[in-house]
Amino acid sequence: MSDSKFTASVAQESLHSELSERSPLPNLREKILAIRNGLRPGQQQMADWQSGPLAISAVPGAGKSTGMAAAAAIAIARQYERSSSRRQLVVVTFTRSAAANIKAKIRKDLKELSLPQMGFFVYTLHGLALNIASRHSDLSGLQLENVTLITPTQSHRFIRTAVEQWIANNPGIYLRLLEGHQFDGEETERLRRQSVLRTEVLPELANTVIHEAKSSGISPELLREWSKQTTDEYAILSVAAGLYEQYQNLMRSRDFIDYDDMILAALRVLENDSARRIEQNQVFAVFEDEAQDSSPLQTQLLEILASDGDKGDNSSLLSTDAINRVSPNSSLNLVRVGDPNQAINSTFTPADPIYFRQFCEECDRIKRLATMDQAGRSTRIIIEAANFALKWINNQWLATTNKKQQTPDNRQVPFRLQTIHPVEAGDPQNNANPAPIGRGLELYTPRDIHHTVELLSQRVIELFSEDPTQNSAAILVRENRQGRWLAEALTPVCKEHNIILYDVGERDRRSHVPQEILALLQFCDRPHSPDYLKAALEALVQRQLIPTQDLNALASLPEEFLYPGPLAAPQSETVQKAARLCRSLLRARLELPLYQLISFLALTLNYDQAELATADKLAERVNQQIAGNSSMGGMLSALSEIVSSERFEPVETEDSEERYTRRGQLTIITMHKAKGLDWDYVFLPFLHENLIPGRFWVPPQSQFLGDFTLSEVARAQIRAALHGESTIPDVTQAWEQAKHLKISEEYRLLYVAMTRAKRLVWMSAAQKAPFTWSKPDNLQEQAPCPVFPALKRQFPECVMNLAVMIKQA
Repeated sequence: MSDSKFTASVAQESLHSELSERSPLPNLREKILAIRNGLRPGQQQMADWQSGPLAISAVPGAGKSTGMAAAAAIAIARQYERSSSRRQLVVVTFTRSAAANIKAKIRKDLKELSLPQMGFFVYTLHGLALNIASRHSDLSGLQLENVTLITPTQSHRFIRTAVEQWIANNPGIYLRLLEGHQFDGEETERLRRQSVLRTEVLPELANTVIHEAKSSGISPELLREWSKQTTDEYAILSVAAGLYEQYQNLMRSRDFIDYDDMILAALRVLENDSARRIEQNQVFAVFEDEAQDSSPLQTQLLEILASDGDKGDNSSLLSTDAINRVSPNSSLNLVRVGDPNQAINSTFTPADPIYFRQFCEECDRIKRLATMDQAGRSTRIIIEAANFALKWINNQWLATTNKKQQTPDNRQVPFRLQTIHPVEAGDPQNNANPAPIGRGLELYTPRDIHHTVELLSQRVIELFSEDPTQNSAAILVRENRQGRWLAEALTPVCKEHNIILYDVGERDRRSHVPQEILALLQFCDRPHSPDYLKAALEALVQRQLIPTQDLNALASLPEEFLYPGPLAAPQSETVQKAARLCRSLLRARLELPLYQLISFLALTLNYDQAELATADKLAERVNQQIAGNSSMGGMLSALSEIVSSERFEPVETEDSEERYTRRGQLTIITMHKAKGLDWDYVFLPFLHENLIPGRFWVPPQSQFLGDFTLSEVARAQIRAALHGESTIPDVTQAWEQAKHLKISEEYRLLYVAMTRAKRLVWMSAAQKAPFTWSKPDNLQEQAPCPVFPALKRQFPECVMNLAVMIKQA
C-alpha cells in the first residue's frame, strides 16, 4: 500500500527550513524551557517525556488537558529538532468537545514556540479507528459507501429481533428459562413470564454482553467455550453467545456497523505487516487522555500504533496481554493520562479502569509513573473533604471485605490511593485554590425534599444577589427524574429573582430542533390552519423572536392576522411584528427549494452553533428519506416520524460545555454529565443510601429466575475471564462481584461530583425522601449516603444548624 493513501496534516519537508529561518534552535529551546517552567511538577514530568511508555495518574483539577497540550507541543518541537521525517503526534481523547479543546490548546502552545500549528492529529478513539480502517478498506473490510453506522434506536430494534430469532431456534433452553426456580404451569403466569423474558430479561442480557464481549474482541464462539467452565442451571453465557451471534448476523445482513466494529476493522488492518509498518511510520508517539475509560480493544489499538515500526517485527503486539510489554527498553512511545478515581462509566459501558490501573502499576515498576497530585481548582476545605471521603470509603471497603490487615490492592478497592494536594505558592494558575465562600463545605439535614428546596433556594438567592454575572453554579443530581422535579420546584423562585435556570436534562429530552422545525413547516404548508398557526407562533415566542401575547386571538382568524384588509382594526406593534415574521416564512416557502427550507428555518429561529449543526444533520436525514419523492408532504411525513417515533440525537459542538458553565446561570445536570466541568458553587442534594451507593436489587417481575439478573452475572463472568482470573465465578460469586463494581462506581461518582466545586460545595441528605423518584410525593424515612454522616463527624464546623438558620430568617 502506497503512502499516497495517507492524508498528512502538514508538508513536513518544509518545516525545518521554516524553523531555521524563523526560530533558531537555541531560541526554540529557550521557549520550550519557558513553557515547561510554567507548569506544575506533575505536568513537568509529562513535558519532560522523550520516548517510551509513561503513565500519568492525575487528581481532579490537576490541569490534565493543559499539561497534555504543553507536553504535546514540546514533543512536536523536539521532533522538529531531531528529525526530518513526516511523523506526527497522535492525541486521542474521549469526546469531540474534549478533542476540540485540546487541539486549540496545542495550537496556542505551538504559536508560543513560534512553530507552525501543525505536526499533530487529535482524534476521538473511534475517529482514529475509522481513519485507519477507511484508508485500508481492502484489509479492514469496511467499505464506508456500503455500510451504515447503527443508531441506538436501530440497535434496540436489532436486539429485539435477535431475541425473537434466538427463541425460535432454541425452544428447549427458552422453556428452561420460562420455568425458572419453580413453575406450576398456570397459563396467566406463563404469559407474564414470556413477556418479561422477551421484552426485558433477554434484551438486557443481549445488550450487555454484545458491548462487553465485542469491545474486548471476544467472539460468540469463545463465549461458548467459557460457558463450559460454568455450572449455572441456565447456561447464561451460552444463551448470551446465541443472542450475540444472532445480532451479528442481522448487522451483517443489513450492512450496519457499530462503534466496536470500527475498532475491530482498524485492528484487522494492523494485523497486516506492511500496513502496520506504514501506519506506525506515520506516528512518532501517541498521547491518550481519559485513559481510565478505555476498553481492551481501544488500549490494544493505541499500543500497536505507538510502537516503533522501525524496530523490527512487532507482530507480537497483536495480543490482548499488551500491558506486559512495558519495560525500560520498550519501543512503546505511549503517554497515557487519566484518573482511575474518576472512572464512572464501567457499569453501563465496556470501559474498565483496571486496564489503566495495570498500566500505572507496570510503569511504576520501571519508574515511568508520574502523579499529578496538585490541583488548583478547589478551595482547601473541599480538597480536604474529597480526600477524607476517598480514604474513608476505602477503609470501610477493606473492613467489610475482611481485608483490613492486608496491604490494599489498588485494583480491588474503589479508589486508587492518591491524595489531592493544594498547589504551591506562585502557581501559574490564576486564583488557584480560591478562598471559600462561607465555610466552603456546608452539610445540611433537611426535614424532607421540600425543605431541601427551601434551603437550597435560600442559599442560591444569597449567592446570586452579590454579583450574579461573576459566578457559576450547578445542582448535580444522581438521576434525571430528580432534575425534572427540582426544575419545576425552582422555576418560580428563579423567575422572581431573575436567575437563569438551565435544566440540561430537559433540553436533552425535548429534542426541540425537530419539533420546532416541524411546527414551522406545517404552518408553511397550511397557513390557514388555526392549530398550525398557533404552534408556529408558540415556537417563535419560545425562541424570543416575537413578544409574548394572546396567541389564541391571533390564531382564531389566520387570514385577518396574516393579511389584514383595509377595514380591519389596526394591529398593535407586537402583532405586526409577529405577522411580518410569519409572512416572511410563507415567502421563503414559495421562493426557496425544499432542500434549503430546514436550514433557512434554523437561521430564522436564531439557533446557536450546536442547534444549527443539529438542524443540518436533520436536513440531511430528511432529504435522504424523501430522495425520489421530493415534496412538502414527504418532508412533513419524514419529520413527523422522527419527532414521534425515535429520539433525535443532537450534534455536540465545541461550545456545548460552555452552555453548562455560563456565569450568572444555575445549571441542573446529572453527576455523570458533570464530569470534566466545574463551577464556583456546587449543590449536591438528595444524598441517600438507596441511590449512592444504591442497592443491587432484582426487579420483582423477573424474580422467578432467582435472586440475580442474567445480564449482571454475565458481565461479571466475562470480566473475570478478561482479567485473567483462574476460574470463571459461579452465579453467586458473579452477582457479588457485580454488586461490588456498582458500589465502587457510585462512590467514585460522588467523588467526581464533590470535586466539581471551586469555592463551595453544598451537600444535603433529607430525613424523608421518595423511595423512587418516579413517585416523588411518596415520602418515607431514608438513610443518608454512608459518607455523609462520616463527613459531618469529621467536619463538625461545616454542619449547618437549621434551628439557628430558622431564627435568623
